[in-house]
Amino acid sequence: MSRSMRIKGPARVEGSLSVPGDKSISHRISMLASIASGTSTVTGLASSADCSATLDCIRKLGIAVESDRSELVIHGQGLLGYRQSSPVVDLDAGNSGSTMRMLSGLLAGQRFTSRIDGDGSLRRRPMARIVEPLSLMGAQIEATNGNFPPLTIYGKPLKAITYASPVASAQVKSCILLAGLLAEGRTSYSEPVPSRNHTELMLKELGASIHTQSSGWTSIEGGYELKPVVYQVPGDISSASFFIAAATILPGSKLVIKNVNLNPTRTGFLDVLAELGARIERKNIREQHGEMVGDLVVSSHQLTTDGRDRVLSGAIIPNILDEIPMLAVVATQLEGRIEVRDAKELRVKESDRIRTVARGIRALGGEIEEREDGFSITGPQRLAGGRVNSAGDHRIAMAFSIAALTANGKTEVAGADCASVSFPEFFESLAMLTAPYGAVETEPAQ
Repeated sequence: MSRSMRIKGPARVEGSLSVPGDKSISHRISMLASIASGTSTVTGLASSADCSATLDCIRKLGIAVESDRSELVIHGQGLLGYRQSSPVVDLDAGNSGSTMRMLSGLLAGQRFTSRIDGDGSLRRRPMARIVEPLSLMGAQIEATNGNFPPLTIYGKPLKAITYASPVASAQVKSCILLAGLLAEGRTSYSEPVPSRNHTELMLKELGASIHTQSSGWTSIEGGYELKPVVYQVPGDISSASFFIAAATILPGSKLVIKNVNLNPTRTGFLDVLAELGARIERKNIREQHGEMVGDLVVSSHQLTTDGRDRVLSGAIIPNILDEIPMLAVVATQLEGRIEVRDAKELRVKESDRIRTVARGIRALGGEIEEREDGFSITGPQRLAGGRVNSAGDHRIAMAFSIAALTANGKTEVAGADCASVSFPEFFESLAMLTAPYGAVETEPAQ
């Protein structure tokens, strides 16, 4: 049974915080270390259920993984080192679209048949976007109605392709680049606007022959064995975004967040807040495995659009897609109007995030205009306690837990335990930062 959480507002956040390891990087280093030629050591891996699903899949593919509280040791077996334990290897991606889409690129080039499935939410997420390019590479994949999990992947030798993706998606891009690593020849890939580039940076770190051109095309040569690495995963900026937003919109707040990933393809949320007047300092900036990492100091400040409508659309959207639910909550507290467009991709996430955001804001007495590819919100609005249904979506649960801190009275976030998909420690951290106000109930409501 899913559990609810009760949160009392108004409150503020104060103190210092380290967030879990970057989820996107954790998926990728787990997969790439598993196909490297030798043993890799990883510290700071995300504790999320999604990343655990990736590790479980790797283990079922015959890769030895040793773990303790501080580090993970992955014994890579080379590009074609996965092994079948049965005629068809059954893999469970849980709720993780990242696991299913990216790992499929590696499974397509193996020499056995695998079947990868997930929970009810994942079974509703589109997979034709990877099935079609993988098929062009020579893969044979069966999907429900040609588009939905489970995926049955008949592994076979792949050939390189040149592919212009119709969608900007780091998961799709990573899938094809990983398949390209196993293919004969050089695979080239482009997308409408740049998505996050963790896979490209990591492939380069592990010794792949990969090149990104100013024209937007990325290419990878097949057959290059990867070298093992010692890798430290930085803190997840998407997980940090909830607390960054809280410290910005809750009067009297001040927060330090340490060792956060500040890759420019991931910091669009910070840039948007800064343009609205947020006080966010970036300190102790350094490079780590090609990624920019640093500390953030956030102080509360009234945000404003300065009397102009602020429209978020086009190239910025892939950079802020995960943070849009939190941004919607922020929009209820600023002075002015924010409109989000070109974000139809939100409708095929863990939930229909445009719809669940709209329902959540209305449940707290707020106003929002919903559109097919986004929404518009005019603030500031006075929110009141109420009941918000998370729809089993971790980002909705966390965003509206922050919304509850701005509201008068108690808010019940139904299904709040789904936050563990990406941030198991979220409510513990929230309780710590709001301890003087007793904002978070110690015992979740049933």
